[in-house]
Amino acid sequence: MKRTVKILTGASLLLLCLHTTGLFAQSSTGRTYQNPLPVEFGDPYVLHVKGDKYYMYGTGGIARNGFAAYSSSDLVNWKDEGQVYYAGNPNGWSDSTAAWHGAYWAPEVYAYKGKFYMFYSAQWKENPTKELENFRIGVAVADRPTGPFTDISNKPVFDPGYPVIDANVLFDKNGKVYLYYSRCCYKHPVESEVAAWAKQKGWFDIIEESWVYGVELKPDFSGVAGEPVMLLRPPVKMDDKQAEWESRSVTSKEVNRRWTEGSVAFKKGDTYYMMYSANYFGGKNYAVGYATSKNPLGPFTKAANNPVLQKNVEKGGVVTGTGHNSITYSPDGKQMFCVYHARTSSTGEKRVVFIDRMKILKDGMLVVEGPTTAPQAIPAGK
Repeated sequence: MKRTVKILTGASLLLLCLHTTGLFAQSSTGRTYQNPLPVEFGDPYVLHVKGDKYYMYGTGGIARNGFAAYSSSDLVNWKDEGQVYYAGNPNGWSDSTAAWHGAYWAPEVYAYKGKFYMFYSAQWKENPTKELENFRIGVAVADRPTGPFTDISNKPVFDPGYPVIDANVLFDKNGKVYLYYSRCCYKHPVESEVAAWAKQKGWFDIIEESWVYGVELKPDFSGVAGEPVMLLRPPVKMDDKQAEWESRSVTSKEVNRRWTEGSVAFKKGDTYYMMYSANYFGGKNYAVGYATSKNPLGPFTKAANNPVLQKNVEKGGVVTGTGHNSITYSPDGKQMFCVYHARTSSTGEKRVVFIDRMKILKDGMLVVEGPTTAPQAIPAGK
């Protein structure tokens, strides 16, 4: 990237260097960090191993035909751990020669019964009808969070009959395990008032949509138990309060698709929260909302304060394309953080990692305090 160079000396030069790279610096008010962090990939997911470190996984970056990882003790300074999953492992089921270099996307790693399990999506090599988008979800296992990860089977978790991505897993206190995923827009035209409006405008003949589903997983992750349930989708009616922000990729004439993807589920009290991303992942309008339910498989109700994370350029900021988040907590466990990718005017088309504070208010409202690019205090506990 290009930067304007100014002559600086002493402490000013040191502070600039630390902030530019995303490393924390000492300031008059204590240690701080600044977004974006020096990690270039999409769909960041953070695993916190108790008594150990934080580990972050994502799409792209230094990995080829697989996934890389980073480690940190404070959520601010990240060490490159190299590639931890390779598609060519003994049980590999994907096709690295397919479109998007095999589409190794959105890895999430969970500590479970002494092992580490990576859920991810990729192009399935079983493709008799030669679909361009033949994504499925797989599971790989390792003894350490830095791998090497090996697929638990030579096939995906299940085949719903349509392409799926963005696996997210909830280990519920009831002892059951739930898999959430996004059905891709591919060959999924949907009638709606937004679609009819766009066709009347002469912009697009059809609008394709992706929807979020949930299904119970078998305890050994070898398959699903029961049938998937559709949980979230873009609004059908244009007067729906969510329609404006969830339809911006269409209303800006960007693309003939409406996405609901990148879901992340968690429970607070007796309420299940599901954060999700909408709009084109490669565009400026990518944004995050959330919905709530009293049951892990819904029904979910979208929140009135959506979107909770979106571009800030209209307010004088430099951030666009905010989305596909995960959540984690500060080292002392008291502060909640939203980990997501975005773009800035300096990074251009590169997706870079942001970490901002988030809260669940007393009335249950979820709030993300971002996107930020100004210095802020490092997560508590370090």
